[in-house]
Amino acid sequence: MASPVLLFILLCSYYSTAHGGDKHGFVVVPTSSFEPEALCSTARVTRKEQNGATVLAPLVHRHGPCVPSSQSSTNKPSLAETLRRSRARADYIVSRASSRGSSNVSVPTYLGTSVDSLEYGVTLGIGTPAVSQFVLIDTGSDLSWVQCQPCNSTKCYKQKDPLFDPRKSTTYAPIPCHTDVCRRLTVDRYGAGCTDGGAHCGYFIQYGDGSRTNGVYSHETLTLGPGVAVTNFRFGCGYDQRQTTDKFDGILGLGGAPESLPVQTASIYGGAFSYCLPPVKSKPGFLALGGPKPSNTAAHGPGFVFTPMGRAMGRVDDELTSYVVRLTGISVGGIPLDVPASAFRGGMIIDSGQIVTRLQTTQYNALQAAFRKAMAAYPRLHNGDLDTCYNFTGYGNVTVPRIALTFAGGATVDLDVPHGVLLNNCLAFEESGPDIGLGMIGNVNTRTLEVLYDVGRSQLGFRSGAC
Repeated sequence: MASPVLLFILLCSYYSTAHGGDKHGFVVVPTSSFEPEALCSTARVTRKEQNGATVLAPLVHRHGPCVPSSQSSTNKPSLAETLRRSRARADYIVSRASSRGSSNVSVPTYLGTSVDSLEYGVTLGIGTPAVSQFVLIDTGSDLSWVQCQPCNSTKCYKQKDPLFDPRKSTTYAPIPCHTDVCRRLTVDRYGAGCTDGGAHCGYFIQYGDGSRTNGVYSHETLTLGPGVAVTNFRFGCGYDQRQTTDKFDGILGLGGAPESLPVQTASIYGGAFSYCLPPVKSKPGFLALGGPKPSNTAAHGPGFVFTPMGRAMGRVDDELTSYVVRLTGISVGGIPLDVPASAFRGGMIIDSGQIVTRLQTTQYNALQAAFRKAMAAYPRLHNGDLDTCYNFTGYGNVTVPRIALTFAGGATVDLDVPHGVLLNNCLAFEESGPDIGLGMIGNVNTRTLEVLYDVGRSQLGFRSGAC
């Protein structure tokens, strides 16, 4: 009969193998790492060459300590409110992308997303001389915009940065009406006809929460970093806004339509861009334009795994904006879920503004069951925000199973533990609906990953541990 000491050694060996020895197994993490620090990390990202791409630094969480001091706000929504806004955004994006353009289908002409569900932003300069503006990044929209002078408190919401005044810029020029560029706005849902007595091109965006921006479609110089500027950048100079109490200055559109920053700079950066979202709010990430330089051993860039990327097969005028990939498998604790291939046929939109990943019914039920089984040692908590939450009070360390996503082409991505798996001690996934429908990949689950949208090659790349 084995001695108690030998049994203890064997049990420890088994636990190590099952809970951390395997790359795709389990990770022991201190519960203190779940919460962001009160101060921004001094390890700031600076502009540099990263895998051949121009890095814009920093990319920060809008409600974290790294946000520029001029943009700091005590108006931080609860998790329940954040998820409500995110779900409203997801429901609209999926319904828009799933519409087939039939005469029996009515699709709203406004954007159903809420700008309040966007979480990350960058500081850039607009005009000559450049005026700093803090704008939220959004892969779910295309047209970039900022508020412009002259604009009083009844027409524009209050922001802490100075409003951009085009009258003080030597490079500002409104786009004339009745031009091809102006007509394209109507095709892409952003057109507002002519303004300023019919001379200039007007734009209009209304969001599902009632927020809106209205103004003049214009040309201007966009400064992305020291010595890096985009001339004749097309953007919305907003003179009539209705917005929430948050103090961001505008939106940076990263979608796939002609109005977006990646498409406008395609001749310089090849239409590729990437970002890395930091694991906690107290650390900056980065936004980059351009793809990695291929090496002799990595045809698509060192450290990346790639999957084919397509468009949502919705209305003709909506196909360009959203980026879609196909999920083919999920594993929990190193064990693949027993899910039929048919459950993955709906596809997944990847969106910087979505909070948690939304999986179709069969996938989600399997993931939820496997995760709950792996976390059975910890008491469940029912808080109403997400349906798989835990009470870690009194635990110094928690053993969390790794979750890996496998995409078409075989690309497998390990989510960061715990920041890419847990949100407020809850599993950062939820159910989206029937298997045939579209799901969405959320920004929480891509934390620490560099996500590369290589539009020119129609592929999406992931690189682990990038920030």
